Order: sequence, then structure tokens, then C-alpha cells
Amino acid sequence: MRHLSILFLAVWLNGCASLISNVTSGVAEDLASTILNSEDVQTVKEGIPAYLLMIDSFLRSSPDSPDLLLAASRLNGAFSVFTEGKRSKLLTTKSLQYALRASCLENDDLCDLQQVSFNDYKSRVDALRSNDVPVAYAVAVAWTSWVQANSDDWSAVAQLGKVKYLMERIIVLNESYDNGGPHLYMGGLETVLPASMGGNPDKGKMHFERSLALAEGQFLMTKVVYAESYARLVFDQELHDRLLQEVLDADPVVLDMTLTNMVAKEQATALLEDSKDYF
Repeated sequence: MRHLSILFLAVWLNGCASLISNVTSGVAEDLASTILNSEDVQTVKEGIPAYLLMIDSFLRSSPDSPDLLLAASRLNGAFSVFTEGKRSKLLTTKSLQYALRASCLENDDLCDLQQVSFNDYKSRVDALRSNDVPVAYAVAVAWTSWVQANSDDWSAVAQLGKVKYLMERIIVLNESYDNGGPHLYMGGLETVLPASMGGNPDKGKMHFERSLALAEGQFLMTKVVYAESYARLVFDQELHDRLLQEVLDADPVVLDMTLTNMVAKEQATALLEDSKDYF
């Protein structure tokens, strides 16, 4: 599941800044815009720990604020991408716990999702409505990150079935959410494994293509994940190199997508350099 780390970073960085702006002052709104439209990826990476402390301080006085809990979930998840081992497990656990707390506050049916039986879980997820999408999406993203960090524990990996079912419901409710993020995410989940081991590359490709269409090709990270997770899985070098070259040729400056597009360009460069050796 290594390739999903790129997707986690895209989702969290693209959402955490806007969440912070929703729960703080106008100054933070300007800060959020600055983050999302920054071309300086390294500075943002180095600044994430400071945001973690800031959000934790806000939560001390407002521990039952869904917006604050979601912001904390996204920030812990974003920083976990740059860590490994025990630190990664700690951060992704915090991220999932915050997201689950927020979801329970927003909708009683979203309480205890990890513990309920799968049949009960399906009934609850099937009952979700459009207004539940933001918190349900945050849970799905944090949950998958936690599974990846705990991939040495088969009881954790077994929970991916619940994550996929939740994301599929989100697609039904609002497939265009987060610039087609639910489709992008499902594309990554369907291509974790080759078809011979239970994966579904064809279905994954369909999700990637739909995500590209919904974002009108402006969200460059989609092409990076598409190339690494699908094209490499099926050994399609032509598709792989074309997608990555399109990322490098594209203008990264798009309102509220610039930061993630800059990360995408960094990843595309590294993957292209490795292309000949991989294929």
C-alpha cells in the first residue's frame, strides 16, 4: 500500500488549511489561502508540526467541536506521511480517533464504526445522506491511513473492506467532492493488489479516469497516483510516462490546488527518473 501515501498527502494538505479557516479568525482564513496557493512545498512541510500544537491548544477549550476535530485529524494525517514506524502509527491513530469523534458528534450512526458487525455497519453507511459526506470522507481517509501504518497487523488490514464500502457510498452521494477525491481514492484502493491477489485494476482505472474528468485535469496529483498505482501495476510504461510528463508540462498554479500540484510535480519527477529501471 506504499503508493497510497502520495494520495494521503494530497487529500490532507488540500483540506486541512480550509478547515482551519472555518474554526478560527479572519487571519487564519488568509493563512489557509496562503498555504493552499503556496509554491514552497518544503516550508509547508516544516510548518505542519506547529499547526498540530495550535490545533491541540484549540481542542483543550473546545473538545467537542467537529470542525476542530476534523482539522486535527487532517493535520495529524498530513504529518504522518513524513514519518514511519511507531511515530506513523501514533499520528495515524490520533488522526482516526479525531475523525471518528467528529463523525459521532455529527451523526449517531457514525459512532463505534470499527467495533460494529459488518452487517450493522452496512446498514449505517447505507443510511448516510449528502450532508454527511464531509465527515464520512474524513473518516474514510484517516481510516485507510491508519490501516497502512498498521499493515503488519492483519486485524487492521481486514478493516479495508469497511473503508471501501464507506467510500463507495460517498461516491453515490457526491462523487465530485474534493475535486473528485472519492474516485481518486477508490482508484488507489482498487489497485493496492494485482487482480490475481484480489485487486481490481480495471475498476481502479475507471475511478482514476472519472476523477480526472471531474477535476477537469487541474488536480495534477490524480495523474501521479494513476501512474504509480495503476500503470505500474499493469506494466503500462507508455501510459505511465505520458501521465507523468503531462504533470511536468502543466501549469501548477491553480486556485487552491497550487500546493498539491507542486507536490505532484516533485513526485512525477522522481517516478519518471525511475521509469526505465522499473519497466
